Amino acid sequence: MARFLYPSARRSDLVENLFGIPVSDPYRWLENGDDVCVRDWAAAQDRLFLACREQWRDRRSWASLMDQVSSFGVSEPPIVRGSLMFLAEQLRGDEQRRLLVVDGAGGRRVLIDPVDVDPSGHTGLYAWWPSREGERVAVQMEVAEQPGSDIVVLDVRTGDVVDGPLPRARNTSLAWLPGGDAFYYVSRVPDEELAPGDLRLHRRVRLHRIGSPWQDDTVVFGGEDAPDHYYGLTVSADGRHLAVTATAGPAAHNDVYVAELTDPAAPRLVRVVDGQAIGARVLPRFLADGALLLVTDYQAPCGRVCVADRHDRGPDAWRTLIAEDPEAPLDECVVLDGPALARPLLLVARARHGVSALTLHDLADGRQLARLPVPGAGVVSSLRTSVPHGHRAWFSYCDATTPPVVYRYDAVRGVTEPETGAATAGRTPAIRSRDVRCRAADGTEITLFLFTPEEEHQGPRPTLMYGYGSFGMPMRPWFFPLAAAWVGAGGTYAVACVRGGGEEGRRWHDAGRGPHKHRAIGDFNDAAAWLVETGMTTPGQLAIYGQSAGGLLVTAAAVRRPDLYAAVVAEGPLCDMVRYERWGLGCTWTDEFGSASRPEELEWLLTYSPYHHVRPGVRYPAFLFTGAVTDLQTGEAHVTKMCAALQHATGGDRPILMRREPDTAHAAAPASKERALSADILAFAAEHTGLSPERPAVPLREAAAEPL
Repeated sequence: MARFLYPSARRSDLVENLFGIPVSDPYRWLENGDDVCVRDWAAAQDRLFLACREQWRDRRSWASLMDQVSSFGVSEPPIVRGSLMFLAEQLRGDEQRRLLVVDGAGGRRVLIDPVDVDPSGHTGLYAWWPSREGERVAVQMEVAEQPGSDIVVLDVRTGDVVDGPLPRARNTSLAWLPGGDAFYYVSRVPDEELAPGDLRLHRRVRLHRIGSPWQDDTVVFGGEDAPDHYYGLTVSADGRHLAVTATAGPAAHNDVYVAELTDPAAPRLVRVVDGQAIGARVLPRFLADGALLLVTDYQAPCGRVCVADRHDRGPDAWRTLIAEDPEAPLDECVVLDGPALARPLLLVARARHGVSALTLHDLADGRQLARLPVPGAGVVSSLRTSVPHGHRAWFSYCDATTPPVVYRYDAVRGVTEPETGAATAGRTPAIRSRDVRCRAADGTEITLFLFTPEEEHQGPRPTLMYGYGSFGMPMRPWFFPLAAAWVGAGGTYAVACVRGGGEEGRRWHDAGRGPHKHRAIGDFNDAAAWLVETGMTTPGQLAIYGQSAGGLLVTAAAVRRPDLYAAVVAEGPLCDMVRYERWGLGCTWTDEFGSASRPEELEWLLTYSPYHHVRPGVRYPAFLFTGAVTDLQTGEAHVTKMCAALQHATGGDRPILMRREPDTAHAAAPASKERALSADILAFAAEHTGLSPERPAVPLREAAAEPL
C-alpha cells in the first residue's frame, strides 16, 4: 500500500538550548490553536480521518455491538440522609445522568435532569451534596470543556432553586454544617484578580450562607503561597470541627489541618499532619468522640487505618487500628456507628491482585469480626453510609461480565442484599476473566488481567491491551463495555498493571513516577512481548489503548518498540513532556512526572517523551489520536504536534490519524458521543488486527435484568 498523502505541516528548524541540551521542536507553531494556519491544517486532518473511517470494514457492526453491551441504570451507591436516598440514574437513550430522590416508602422522583437545563445534552450532572437533614442539596453541573462550574442549591421537597449559582467551583469539595443553612466549599479566585493567561488553580476554601450573595462568602483557608493546591473538606457529625486536606496537585503526600468551629467564619486551622515531612497521604474523618480516624500510607505502602487525638501534631502519637496487609492494598473504609448497633464498626475494602474483599472490624480495637461475602471475583468500590450515623453501608460491585450493581449491607441483620444496579441494552458476551504474571526486564512481576472468550482456542487472537501507570491509580477487572464488545467479537482484552499505578500500593506508584517513569513504559512493552512470546497474539494482531496519562504510556511504548504493535489508540494523551506544564493542568503534575524547569528532571522527561523520540524512516504502527478540540486538562497541542511528527517521520504504510471531537471534555461526553468514540476505537483497532464482529466466536448471554 502506498503511503498516505497527509495534510502538509510546515516543519521548522526550532531548537532550544535547555541547560545545555539541544531540544528540537519543529511543530511548535501548532500550539496556537487560534492561528488560521493551524485551524486549516486541523480541518484537513478531520477530512482525512472521515475519509479513512469510511473504508473501515464492520464500522456499523461495531457501533451496533457497543449499543448492546453499554450499560444503563444506576451504577453508584446512593448518598443517604435519614430516610432519603439521593442517586444518579441514566436510562437507555439518555445523554446524561439525572438526580433522583427516593423516600422511605420507595417513591422515586427526579430532582434535576440536565436535559431540562440544556437540551443539547452537553451539560452534565457532575456532583451533588445533600445537607445532613436531607432538606437541601447542593448540585454542580458542568458544560463540556468550559472552565466554569457553578453550584446551585435545591429545595429537596419542591426541586426549586433556593440559592446560587456559586461560580468557579470546578472540582470542588463541599461540607455542610448541621442545620443546612451554610456549607464550606472550594472555588477559584476570580479571573480579574489573576495575571492574564495564568492557568494555575488559585483555589480558596470559603464559607457560604444560604441566601447570601457569593461575593460575601468568607475565605477561611488558602492563599497565594499555594497556587496549585486541591482542598478536601470534612465537618464532624456534631458540626464542632472542620478538617481540611491540602494537596499540591495530585502529589503523593498531603497536609491535614483541623479547627474548632467556635466561629465558622473564622476557624483557626492548625496543621496536624505535615505531608512533606512524612512523605505520605493521610485522609482524616472525625469519630463520634471527636478523635480522628486516619487512613494513611505512612510507613505502610499498602495502607493502614490509625486513630489519633485531633490535637496530635505527628504520627508518633497515632495508634494503628487496622494494620497494613502488604499483599492487599487498602482501598477504602466506612464507619458504622448508628444507635441500633451494639458497638461501632468499621467496614474495610481491600484488593488482592485486583480482586476485592470486605472485612468487618470492631472500631474500638480493630479486631476483625467477619469477612463479608462479595458477589464474585470482581471489584467493590464507593463504600458509603448514611450521615451522620447509620448501621447500613452501600457499595458498588462489578466484574468483567457484570455491569455495576449496588448492594446494601445491614450490620444489625448481618445481611448483604442488592439495592439497585445497571443493565446492558442487549446481550452480553460470556467472558473468562483471569490474572496472570509476567516478568519485566529487571525481573519485577507484572500483573496482567486477561479477558477472553470462554471457549478454548488454540493459537493467537487479535488482542487489545490497555494501560495507565500514573498517579498511583490502580487498574481493576472492571466491567468495561469496550472490552466486552472486543471479547464478544472473539478477541482478547488485556490490562497491564504497570509500575506507576497503585495496584500494589504506594511502593508500586513510586517505582514508576518521577525519575522512574520509564519503568512504566518498559513494563508495558514487556507485558506486550510476553503476550507474543506465549502465543496469545502476534505483533500483527496486537493493538494498544490508553487514555490521558495512559495515552502517554501507549504512545511512548510504541515509539520505543514500533515492531511490537499493529495499532495504537491514544485518547487525550500527553506527548510533549518538555512543554506539558504549559497547558491545562500540567503545571500541577510535576510531582508525578518532573519539571522541565529543573536540569535533572528535564533529563528524566527526555528519556521517554514521545514527541522527542520520533525517528524518520521508522515503520510505525497505525496511530489514532483522539481528543476534544479544546482540552482543559492536558491541552490539545499534544495531539496535533505528535500527529504531525509521526506523519512526517513514518516509513510505513499504516495511517497516522487524528479524531477531534467538538463540544466534549477530556474524559466526559454525552452518552451517544462516548459510544460513537468507542465504536471508532474498536473499528480502527480491528481494522489493523483482523478482528471482525461479523463473525463473532463468542456465545452471547441474554441481557441482564432491568434495574431494581
